[in-house]
Amino acid sequence: MDISRRNMMAGVAAGAAIAVVGAGQVAAALKKYKNEDFYKDGKFDAEAAKLAYYEMMTAFNYPIVDRLRTADFWALDFGVGKFTEVGMAGIFWVNNKKDNYFGHEIYLLPGQMIPEHKHVKTADAGPKMEAWQPRHGYIHVYGEGEPTAGVEERISPSHKECCKAKTEKKLLPGEVGELAGAEQWHWMKAGPEGAIVTEYATYHDGTGLRFSHPQAKLG
Repeated sequence: MDISRRNMMAGVAAGAAIAVVGAGQVAAALKKYKNEDFYKDGKFDAEAAKLAYYEMMTAFNYPIVDRLRTADFWALDFGVGKFTEVGMAGIFWVNNKKDNYFGHEIYLLPGQMIPEHKHVKTADAGPKMEAWQPRHGYIHVYGEGEPTAGVEERISPSHKECCKAKTEKKLLPGEVGELAGAEQWHWMKAGPEGAIVTEYATYHDGTGLRFSHPQAKLG
């Protein structure tokens, strides 16, 4: 089959257009949530949060396997109380201490961020190293280094005063970004249709997790 460069590039452009349309369709399909939708009597409602993530998974045609209906699938607001801005859901598919590997899926609603954090060495593990690959939607990842031009305008309100990681990189589906170095500050934020991200990493020891936001915590 004779495929000219012009035809090939036309196909790539058409595929990109479809991707953009698809993203817009996903964003349009999702309910526009308010922060108060995820709190009951002043407490974070994890079950309401999970329903929002299931809705996003359905919009992305992402398979909701049985394990995602169990307690292995969790949702957090990190104690900040601003879930539509700061929060996530996740599942640890595997976390192998003996052989030092970890597989994690990250779920972010539109515009939602994981709070800035780092992973330090512990008695049981070295500092966790990570890489991230968006499967659906896109994310911006932020690490230490020279601040990206205009980044101050894009830092989420909750982190304006504490943010340390200001080198910005956009990751589209299939692209991979890596943590630049051990024990470095980092965070990520989803685009307008939300995001589902695969994380590849060394063993995750929760005792090594540190947040820059003074209120942020796991429980």
